Amino acid sequence: MQSIQSFCRTLHSQVFLRKSLMCQSTVLFLGYKNPAAGYKSAQSINTSSRANSYVDKDRPLPKYSKVSKNKGKGKGPMMNSFTVFSAGASKKRADMQYKPETLDDQESTPRSAKFSIPSSPLPIKEWSSLKSEFIGVKGFEEYMMAKCISNNSDIDIAKSLLNFAAKEEHGISYELLLKYLALCVKKNEISEVCDVYDIMRIKFKSFETGACSLFIKAFSQTDRWRESVSMLETIRKTVCPSSGNYRDCIKGAASHGEEMLALTLYREMLQSELIPSDDTIQALFDAGRIIQNKTYDNELISILNYFRDNQIYPGEPLMESIKSWFESLPNESWRGSLGSISRSGHCQVCQEQMESIYMKPEEYGALKDIFLNSVIKGTDTFRKTTPQELQDFQHFVHSRPPYDIVVDGLNVAHMSTNGIRSQNLLDVVSSLASGGKRVLVLGRRHMLQHSRVWQRRHLEQLQQRADCFFLQNTSEDDPFLLYASLYSGNHCHFLTRDLLRDHKACLPDPQTRRLFFKWQRGHQLVIPFYTPGSKIILQPILRYDTILQNTDVSWHIPYDKTGVKRATFEVPETWLCLRKNH
Repeated sequence: MQSIQSFCRTLHSQVFLRKSLMCQSTVLFLGYKNPAAGYKSAQSINTSSRANSYVDKDRPLPKYSKVSKNKGKGKGPMMNSFTVFSAGASKKRADMQYKPETLDDQESTPRSAKFSIPSSPLPIKEWSSLKSEFIGVKGFEEYMMAKCISNNSDIDIAKSLLNFAAKEEHGISYELLLKYLALCVKKNEISEVCDVYDIMRIKFKSFETGACSLFIKAFSQTDRWRESVSMLETIRKTVCPSSGNYRDCIKGAASHGEEMLALTLYREMLQSELIPSDDTIQALFDAGRIIQNKTYDNELISILNYFRDNQIYPGEPLMESIKSWFESLPNESWRGSLGSISRSGHCQVCQEQMESIYMKPEEYGALKDIFLNSVIKGTDTFRKTTPQELQDFQHFVHSRPPYDIVVDGLNVAHMSTNGIRSQNLLDVVSSLASGGKRVLVLGRRHMLQHSRVWQRRHLEQLQQRADCFFLQNTSEDDPFLLYASLYSGNHCHFLTRDLLRDHKACLPDPQTRRLFFKWQRGHQLVIPFYTPGSKIILQPILRYDTILQNTDVSWHIPYDKTGVKRATFEVPETWLCLRKNH
């Protein structure tokens, strides 16, 4: 098989640049995308009949008359600490939903989809014959090269396709050459990448962003890694480089002994408001094991503090690199162990108490002011109400003593498809209100109209046990639920299965959103499932905050275990415990 230089050289005049090719079209086959975070689903956990077993002793919940006792004991990740916020909860909920069997696809397959990549290189005549049968899709050569990428085909097959394209009327297009480059990078064919680079550098005055990204990725792994950094600077002159561009350059610099340059690039990345991937950070920690420089070590500690401030959780491979770096520090004798946190908030490895989930007064005050103002001034786009209704509700809440529990009435009433909705709501509220707790139930006005599912006698009994406020049928009740809960004070809890993600997204900055999520996990009551007439089962409110924590002699780092799909509103259950031996 002739080299790419030979057949490209014969078509020096035929290769052309598609000036209209946009960066977005290149991204489609580069495969660059941000890692998504991910999901695990709620199991039923019985809470203790003693209120202080799952809330702070200073803020006890009532001794509910229909709450079963905890059964979970022992070490390891405890089943009775699994909540809707546990990593993977939403994934499990999705898996539990009914999935109908899919029917066989009876639709005819487009003719172009029947074309498969040959198992070996083809001569020009056979490629020409194959192209004559190609119907319905423009760009036979580009289509087949894209198939080579998706099938991870042998590089010689792609070369034979290029050789065929060179003999065609239009020759080798820029897009085709770029896709060949993408295949070379994917298969780590560095010598071929270098050949394409030399050809394109002669033919074209400059490269668009897609080509630069591919060359950065390839060269960063070689002794030509400095050219990757130069290309990064070239991209910065016109657009903001991607997090993948920075990742490749940081990994290249760190692996070739230029750790401080890698840190400089990392800082540039943060200044551009790009989120570093795990393998970017991992390259920095892996380099730290080799150089053992105090200044560099302090920079790595600042990365961990960044994780804490932004509630970022490393994946398992990065966690292992962090653990190895700590254990490599000279004269410090760090030792890492993997474990979990008990329901009471103690590390099951070293028994250290984790930080409380309950907010400090200044944190609560800041969150309360910001959120209440967002509702009052109307910046929360999800409130869906009228000024008069909001004013009436504010007067209603302000004129009464603070509540202990606020209930999303419709959400609770619809927990079960069986039974009468008004009876379901009455049973739950009756249990919550036991022991003299003040309860507010939020509903809608249609609930007051007597029907088979909303019986008047149940609503009358409900209003005897709790305060009730019925909104317009078109109003969104979540903002009212949150307003009443926050206004009532830090002791107040709220009951709903809604995870309130839209309202968190409306908050103005990451710090406030983190405080909202912390408050939510410390105050939201959830009934994972309900059968009419059965005991009320509440998921426990964990007493500790799932956030990176440290002292002079310890670090506790929550991390994402490989294979666990965690959504952005969930928190890991697995922890790295690092202890410094004296």
